[in-house]
Amino acid sequence: ISTNALMEQLCLKYQQRPWTETLRLVYFCMDNPLRRPFSHAPDSPLLSCMEKIERTLHAKSMFSVMNALKSLSRQKGLNIHVSPSGTACYITSMMFYLEVQLKKDGNVMDIKLAHFGEAPLQLFLFVRMKNYDAFGKILEDLSNMYQIPGNSEMKAKGYLALKALEKDLYSMSLLDRTQDVNRVTEILHGKVGHLVPRTGGTPMNIEFYVSPYQILEAELNPGSQVCGTKTVVTVEGTDMLHKLPLSPLIVDPQSGGDSNPAFLQLTDELSMDLPALFVLKFHQPVPMSLSSIEDIQRLTGIYNLIDNKKNHLVSGIQISGLKLAPLYELIVQSALKEKCSEDLSTNESCFFVSLPDCPKHCYFINKDSEKSDLAGALVSKIPFSHPKCVPGIIEILRHQVAYNTLISSCVSDKHVNKDDSELLYFEVVPHRNTSVCVFFLHPVEENLACVIIDVITSREVQCHLQLNPQDQALSCSDDFIARAVKRCMSVPVVMRAIFRNAAKVKADS
Repeated sequence: ISTNALMEQLCLKYQQRPWTETLRLVYFCMDNPLRRPFSHAPDSPLLSCMEKIERTLHAKSMFSVMNALKSLSRQKGLNIHVSPSGTACYITSMMFYLEVQLKKDGNVMDIKLAHFGEAPLQLFLFVRMKNYDAFGKILEDLSNMYQIPGNSEMKAKGYLALKALEKDLYSMSLLDRTQDVNRVTEILHGKVGHLVPRTGGTPMNIEFYVSPYQILEAELNPGSQVCGTKTVVTVEGTDMLHKLPLSPLIVDPQSGGDSNPAFLQLTDELSMDLPALFVLKFHQPVPMSLSSIEDIQRLTGIYNLIDNKKNHLVSGIQISGLKLAPLYELIVQSALKEKCSEDLSTNESCFFVSLPDCPKHCYFINKDSEKSDLAGALVSKIPFSHPKCVPGIIEILRHQVAYNTLISSCVSDKHVNKDDSELLYFEVVPHRNTSVCVFFLHPVEENLACVIIDVITSREVQCHLQLNPQDQALSCSDDFIARAVKRCMSVPVVMRAIFRNAAKVKADS
């Protein structure tokens, strides 16, 4: 029998029956999967069918909510048990459990989370709003906290180490905080950025950089919130043993000061050798220069930023698991993925940028440099073993992301010019480490001019305008250009300012 004919027969058979009856039938078939273990069920058509029915029903009854929780728990590899009364379910693993109390109408009355050996805590989770995708992510994050080799005692020690790290990071976030400090100041200047503590299964995250344009956008739209670059704090299993603290190490943290924290010695009483490391994870890989990677590795003493599948020896430093490539190529690829709604070839090097009150700019990004000091890699996570490493890592990340923001400002989703209006041409060339040269035709003369932008830190920029000695000056001091860069971190905006000044000089002459 053909598939179409079979579907027609099924539609005729069940068109008069309610969805709840069909749902019960699907569950019956899942509980009796033709003598095959349930581990195969997540890939089966039955599960796909059940999920579609659940989404159609929108979990309007206790029965459908309970079934949705059962399906979600099994997908995440967790066990689920229903109470004799049928109004509560327990989602369990070896290391934690979630208790979900339901009303008869399907609304969630209460949710409690308990870790191994701890008292349960009340939570407000996404399942209350029937957002099962978000709730599934929380279950996944809870399970990932315990992905450490060994028995339950070893996994519990890994969780204790994570709690100790989180307490130390929170103490560090208070060291230089004043009562009137705002969120943006914390992001850009705080020792550990703007820190949001872990809640339930949602890991602690650190927001450490926000661009001037994002700040301006928030100021122009009252009520909107700046969303900068973040990293997640967690613990992951490893093949080797590492000494991790099991209790907080900061000595008498005092808020309001600006001194560096003092740490206790990592003794055998305060630490334990575990097959795990602390990790800062990124939602999207961050393009990082080879020098930044080496600085982080020297700071942490750990030389495997990703894994041990591939090894590269560069400048005497072993870069494990990182695929090295020209840094500008990586920055352009990342910017295109973020800015383009449609797929655009990451091989593009020519981009057109439109600005108000200015001819359109055309930027050619010279990203094919083979110099070893201009190489880089996409970094997804940074491992470390001591809380004292985090402020230094955050500063290196701020510096790198500020530089990436500057280069990304030349990238747009327009790589074909459909406008016949006047164009200004620029070439962006890597200089060294976090410096960039922008070449352009002198607005008045016929020679080339160049602006060198050197990002010293995320808060300090130096610039130098180079002209042919015989060419007319552009009335743009190095200090003027540096202030413009710090205000916007955008090459096109700075170039517009230079050309506007040049236009005034030309008019005066």
